[in-house]
Amino acid sequence: MVMTQFYKEIIWQVDKKLCPYPEALTFMRQQVEAIHRQQAPQRIWLTEHPPLYTAGTSAKAEDLINPHNYPTFEAGRGGQWTYHGPGQRLAYIMLDLTRQHGPLPPRDIRAFVQTLERWLIMSLQDMNIDAFTREGRIGVWCFDSQTGQEAKIAALGIRVTRWVSWHGISLNVSPSLSDFEGIIPCGIRDYGVTSLQRFNPSLRMQDADAALLKNWASLFGSPALPAAIPAG
Repeated sequence: MVMTQFYKEIIWQVDKKLCPYPEALTFMRQQVEAIHRQQAPQRIWLTEHPPLYTAGTSAKAEDLINPHNYPTFEAGRGGQWTYHGPGQRLAYIMLDLTRQHGPLPPRDIRAFVQTLERWLIMSLQDMNIDAFTREGRIGVWCFDSQTGQEAKIAALGIRVTRWVSWHGISLNVSPSLSDFEGIIPCGIRDYGVTSLQRFNPSLRMQDADAALLKNWASLFGSPALPAAIPAG
């Protein structure tokens, strides 16, 4: 196999069951090393986790409440506390950032994060949800359909190791929103969280996946191909 061919393709991998978080970290670390060595294709991995909380490098102990005693993990990504659980789509983004990806220039982490935000906003628009970013706030926001207040619908947490990205984005499709009360999400105390199903109860995980896939190539320049093997 010609290794340079990998960089014309990005594997699009979708799990059919919940993935334990330690397995996800192990798999991502292995993939990041292989991508750096040009021994594996770049990969977008869509998965879900059992209920848990992860701490980014800026997480504060006082922002963890955890009334249900869910497992907690040091994620190694940027950011603060984040909840993951069933009904939340995780998209782990493993790209070689030394290379051009469509309009995204190489070695530009700020532009990479902004492109991920646009990817989420465009995908949400396809599901008739108007979303936006706010200066000084991490994540993607919208006006909650029930409260009318600004609320977070998607989060970002990225790590880059030797110019290969890992971790990624989380999109709230149909999670238990009460579980977010176990933390101060991303250290932001004044705003709540929301989900796709608060806007449209008929929206499912496959709708979110379809919107994300549809908008990927226009922003990152490479078509996504189905994974040949499962993660883990």
